[in-house]
Amino acid sequence: MLYATTTPAEKRRIFRERLATGELLRFPGAFNPLSARLIERKGFEGVYISGAVLSADLGLPDIGLTTLTEVAGRAQQIARMTELPAIVDADTGFGEPMNVARTIQTLEDAGLAGAHIEDQINPKRCGHLDGKAVVDEGTAIKRIRAAVDARRDENFLIMARTDIRATEQGEAGLRLATDRAKALVDAGADAIFPEAMRTLAEFEAMRAAVDVPILANMTEFGKSELFSSQQLADIGVNIVIWPVSMLRIAMGATGRALDTLNEEGHLTGKLDEMQHRADLYDLIDYEEYSHFDSNIFTFEVER
Repeated sequence: MLYATTTPAEKRRIFRERLATGELLRFPGAFNPLSARLIERKGFEGVYISGAVLSADLGLPDIGLTTLTEVAGRAQQIARMTELPAIVDADTGFGEPMNVARTIQTLEDAGLAGAHIEDQINPKRCGHLDGKAVVDEGTAIKRIRAAVDARRDENFLIMARTDIRATEQGEAGLRLATDRAKALVDAGADAIFPEAMRTLAEFEAMRAAVDVPILANMTEFGKSELFSSQQLADIGVNIVIWPVSMLRIAMGATGRALDTLNEEGHLTGKLDEMQHRADLYDLIDYEEYSHFDSNIFTFEVER
């Protein structure tokens, strides 16, 4: 009831322990607190909070328009609603190295289990669009060092994301990515997020290049092929995210329902596609609130 019973510190500890096993941890993207609870209910290992989703939720493109306050506030709402660890997209850290340091401490206070900081320039753009540019290696290293130095809980995961693969074609781009990843690990990164890897072979090359966990982004309509969890596990990937998938599915269904309202004037034919009220009330533990006030839950929901 209300929020998760597991403390943020305990979530981080458990997350680190599971990450150390080498198993693949699945982190679907939550687009609100309720979807995070459903992710937990369905048996996944963690929750991912996408910067693209947070931007889209505000009706904005993912080009660095959101602020630390907006991201931390929404991430806190999502993270506190689930017993699972939640990792959040912290873009470029919202400024210079001192801003990166403040970002990490703010996200710690918000109850996150970890965050990733990327090496794009500002204004940034979605990792699977063309025309990206990255900062020089020294600037990227300063961001990660600032993040590592700022954290107070050693179990808070500092993940370095690199977008440099997309700046060059073929083997040259991959070599730049593995070299940048090694430098970021040397700077203190606990894990690597190599954005826009195109093939399993590229993920394998990154796996061979660094000794820390790596993350695979299985976003639809992007640069990467869409691999299964088993395919990624077989080559040693440690975390897989589907950052925008649940929002895309929800918005697609909403669009179709609105079309039906326009065409038919009712949604009677869509009832079997809806989450039933009983399932919603079960998901939000409605009945548990009666322990505080017996006048709250005084009804039954019929199916």
